[in-house]
Amino acid sequence: MVKKEAALEKVPLFSRLNKRFVKGLAEICSERVFKPGDALMKQGEEGIGLFIIVSGTVKVVKTGPDGATVEIAQNGPGDVMGELAVIDGYARTASVIAVEKTTCLCLASWEFNAFIKAHPEVAMEILPVVVKRFRETNASLMALRETKKDGGKKS
Repeated sequence: MVKKEAALEKVPLFSRLNKRFVKGLAEICSERVFKPGDALMKQGEEGIGLFIIVSGTVKVVKTGPDGATVEIAQNGPGDVMGELAVIDGYARTASVIAVEKTTCLCLASWEFNAFIKAHPEVAMEILPVVVKRFRETNASLMALRETKKDGGKKS
């Protein structure tokens, strides 16, 4: 059994929060275990929750319009997956697949959004972290695009 509060405090998305908010989030988290090859989320599906990796490793993959799949990243303990879809309500932008046995804390979107509405100051604390993550992902995708345009050659 995962110590939810301790796990959440280590996550950059929640590390700046007041302890009472961390406790409140811990109360609405559930624990899930994924086997290697299991999908935590699939590109294009509705974002019904976010996942906080407690142990294990996942790979983040994106499929382009031509059907080609590119691995964008590997993530492990302390990383959060799916926060963009939970916040904006749009479909998942990538798939996340367990590489090894992976334990996650899961926050359902309706519970997370209700918590944010009840405690708007939490949104102000996590927003900079979400924006930073979006910028990093965008930079990674642009670098992959440039590598593909150059035929894989590094300049």
